[in-house]
Amino acid sequence: MSILPAPPTPILLLDLAGEHAAMQPALADALSETVAGAAYIQGPAVGKFATELGAYLGGAHVVPCANGTDALALALMSLELPASAEVIVPAFTYVATLEAAALLGLRPVLADVLPDTFNLDPAAVEAALTPRTGAIIAVHLFGQCADLEALHRVSTQHGAALIEDNAQAIGATFQFAGGATAFAGTVGEVGTTSFFPSKNLGAMGDGGALLTRDPTRAALLRQLANHGQSRKYHHQRIGLNSRLDTLQAALLRVKLPHLPAATAARQAVAARYDAALAGISGLRVPARDPRSTHVFHQYTLTVAEGRRDDLQHFLQRCGVPTMVYYPLPVHAQPAYAYLGYQAGQFPVAERLCASVLSLPVHPRLTPEQQEYIIDCVGSFFGN
Repeated sequence: MSILPAPPTPILLLDLAGEHAAMQPALADALSETVAGAAYIQGPAVGKFATELGAYLGGAHVVPCANGTDALALALMSLELPASAEVIVPAFTYVATLEAAALLGLRPVLADVLPDTFNLDPAAVEAALTPRTGAIIAVHLFGQCADLEALHRVSTQHGAALIEDNAQAIGATFQFAGGATAFAGTVGEVGTTSFFPSKNLGAMGDGGALLTRDPTRAALLRQLANHGQSRKYHHQRIGLNSRLDTLQAALLRVKLPHLPAATAARQAVAARYDAALAGISGLRVPARDPRSTHVFHQYTLTVAEGRRDDLQHFLQRCGVPTMVYYPLPVHAQPAYAYLGYQAGQFPVAERLCASVLSLPVHPRLTPEQQEYIIDCVGSFFGN
């Protein structure tokens, strides 16, 4: 292998500055209007954004909140589970999925994931069910829906609520066997999402939302997110202070209409990677579930034979940024040692943590930059 000449222009893992520059006048107008209106908390842009995002997601009720982790906590709070109820979560996920349950005194129960899509394995979920199971959290990892058909069936049969962690798959859809299609985050009792700046629909600060097709649950979620109050100074429940800032809502309103084009650009980048990298021995491109669209929050390779770290270091020397999502499985995190899991209990998740590597896939990646990345990967593998 040899280090290639420097890339034609610097390559970024994520180009937020470039993304925002393209819509700068509209963003500036939204900022100015919000400052002039002086309604910084629960201003009109919050409700307008919720309505517009709900329409984009096929008529879902949208309840904005402060961030994606709060959204998970509020989703669980709305279920009113008994103390120490169990919540099944993927063994391969970001820690927030467990964190929300643990902070509420619920017990995270891990289930392994599928080796191809990286999403929750329905068979492992069924094996993890007990009479204490209150909920199943399906994470739509890296931009592709988990098996909503099987997971919805399991949750319904066993009386466990299905929550969808949709922080990475906004706008993805899933087609059921009967032909019906639904947006990710709108199938279970509650869906959650995040507007963290790096997400496909990202704010310029923190933000999140809950999604549901049930108007009664939407009303409950709004109450829980606003100190548990039905009207000012009248508190029916213990809730959170979890609100999407008016400024962030105003900026997200500007960005939402650009989401379909940005998604198409990500998919085009992914398709070029697939065509160029699929034949390389020792490398596996992301698997596609034919029932789900893939919005490619991440383009994540699986590198065989323990060569992931070597490939990452080689690409770094070539000027190609990469990221490992996630380097340590959640059951190996010291904070969750109390759950009592041991190394080897979740072999797929553990293997993925040692072998996955994400390449740049943002909408502003140029064909020339991508060709350079492809050449660098090929050079490492001797192609």
